[in-house]
Amino acid sequence: MFSPGGPTVRELAVQGLSSVERGYDLLAPKFDATPFRTPERVLDATAAALRPLGPYARGLDLCCGTGAGVGVLQRLCTEGVVGLDRSAGMLAAGRASAAGPVEWVRADALALPFGPAFQLVVSFGAFGHFLPSQRPALFRRVSEVLCGGGRFAFPVAAPPRPGSAAYWATLGFDTAMRLRNAVHRPRFVMYYRTFPLREVLADLHAADLVPRLHPLPDLGRRPDGTPRAALVVATRTRRAARGVGPSRHGPGAEHGPVAEGPLRPAC
Repeated sequence: MFSPGGPTVRELAVQGLSSVERGYDLLAPKFDATPFRTPERVLDATAAALRPLGPYARGLDLCCGTGAGVGVLQRLCTEGVVGLDRSAGMLAAGRASAAGPVEWVRADALALPFGPAFQLVVSFGAFGHFLPSQRPALFRRVSEVLCGGGRFAFPVAAPPRPGSAAYWATLGFDTAMRLRNAVHRPRFVMYYRTFPLREVLADLHAADLVPRLHPLPDLGRRPDGTPRAALVVATRTRRAARGVGPSRHGPGAEHGPVAEGPLRPAC
């Protein structure tokens, strides 16, 4: 399905009836042959927007999957790149295909096993796996692993116009997922309409992350001429970074091979 080598309808159904972690373990060998992988043009636009805001020493791809964002960090970071995900299968796929040294860590994004070690954290296409009630805690964890002045970046798309095909498609998908989760366990948390920008920006501010929007015009424009996508770049205030002690990987984190030595606190 989707492209040669992609998953079949049956495989997607089995994935959708599993937990998030187990579902992605099952999908991992064929994930890069699906539309769910972040397109290269989004990755290129993100890298281009972030480059002038650097430099960056260490970078973290949060909820990295098979490592699409890892490639962005490898272009920008000079002292090391980490990919973190809960799915062992996705990490294994990323490790098998990665070019260059990467540290792969299996851990929960809501319990990041690092101190303030990064100048840049990116995430692509993962926020639908977090309920709105979890978002403040997620952003606080990100804030804690950033050095003062470090940046948290992720692309966002303009919301579909009411009544458009995309509007009805996302509404239908989220409704189906809510019904599925009401009657079936384990839940598979994945929604498209639970990340409104106004609320997201407020949650970033609450986590001592100051957000700015950077238009991504290379990803197209809407009929009114405004860009279809933007990059949210949230900077950790240096004042908030004071007093946060460094730490190594915490209990429960599983590590891939460390190609450049152990990750040390950077600030």
